[in-house]
Amino acid sequence: MISRARLCLRGGMDGKSEPHEPIRRPKLGEEVRDRLLAILDSGDLSPGDRFPSERELMARFDVGRPAVREAMQSLQGMGLIDVRHGERPRVSKPTLAGSLALVERSMRQALSLSEPELEDLKKVRLMAEGYMARLAARHRTDDHVADLRDILSRQEHAAGTEVETFTRLDGEFHNAIARSAGNPVMVYFIDAIFKWLKEFHIQSVHQPGLEALTIAEHQDILAAIEAQNGSAAHRAMNNHLSRANALYQSAHRQAADS
Repeated sequence: MISRARLCLRGGMDGKSEPHEPIRRPKLGEEVRDRLLAILDSGDLSPGDRFPSERELMARFDVGRPAVREAMQSLQGMGLIDVRHGERPRVSKPTLAGSLALVERSMRQALSLSEPELEDLKKVRLMAEGYMARLAARHRTDDHVADLRDILSRQEHAAGTEVETFTRLDGEFHNAIARSAGNPVMVYFIDAIFKWLKEFHIQSVHQPGLEALTIAEHQDILAAIEAQNGSAAHRAMNNHLSRANALYQSAHRQAADS
């Protein structure tokens, strides 16, 4: 007589086949990476300290050179170690850019799969950039205004003919406003958000055929910042992003219905 447990393993209780769900064994390189992350998390090594050599790590974990090198490359990609030719790696000094790069990699994966998270991100962008425009109006300099004017002029030139250039300059315009706000964290944050949206949902940052409207909205934002009118800058940015979000939602619904 076949036991209940064996029935569950062979198939469902009703005799139907269950989905094939193999458990993937971690690669050696991933296991070594996790061990090295544990070393860094322990606090035994400080920024600037030399990391163990490849040979030492091979002996410590009883693995080959390829697994160690894969793990080290992963740590380097995460910004946790500095690798220079002919020298042992050193523990990196934590930086804001490096920390946000780690978050960016995780967010890219999430946004590529989940529509609700994308909507949440756009709401955060709306709040952050509205406040950012207000700060920019308060702290801007003549050089900031000149930089924004130059970007906007180049964007006008690219309108209708150079989509990639137009979209890139769109990001540069928003990033320049973040720099004008005088908050380094905001610069990294706005840049990361724009990259996420551009990579997975180009409709969120550019609607073909609406370049003239985008430029007009950018002109309104720039005029308010130049006049140092924080409320107007905040309102102009919110109008700009709200319009873009509404267009994206409409396009997404049409695609879902078709």
